Amino acid sequence: MWKPPKSPYDLIQEHLWDDEWKVLVACIFCNLTKRKTAEPLIWKFFEMYPEPSVARDACEKSLQRFLKPLGLSQKRAKTLIRMSREFLDKNWKEPIDLYGIGKYGNDAWKIFCTERWKDVKPKDHALTWYHDWLMENYTS
Repeated sequence: MWKPPKSPYDLIQEHLWDDEWKVLVACIFCNLTKRKTAEPLIWKFFEMYPEPSVARDACEKSLQRFLKPLGLSQKRAKTLIRMSREFLDKNWKEPIDLYGIGKYGNDAWKIFCTERWKDVKPKDHALTWYHDWLMENYTS
């Protein structure tokens, strides 16, 4: 089992690597939002919705109110609920097959949840830092 090493960047995904769904949720939170704004809410979200089966059944209006400080609260609430449902119910091969997961989420999943990190060419700056760090320190 791949265990991504801890980097000097201390990315949120480094703490969540052993739960694919949580890595994807963190990406939804961090998309178009600064980490210092998103991170406190990510941890609160996981207290309220510790697994995809709970998030799948969340009240969309309540979730929108919770997400309001991040912006895009209606879209994020819908995305979190639908992605969680598809995560459990859809026969997906990579997260990009799930609603609301794009290149950033798919790249994060490959880097932190699979051993395929060498195949990724991330565009997100934080993922690029981590990926470059891996390439410098963990390739022969």
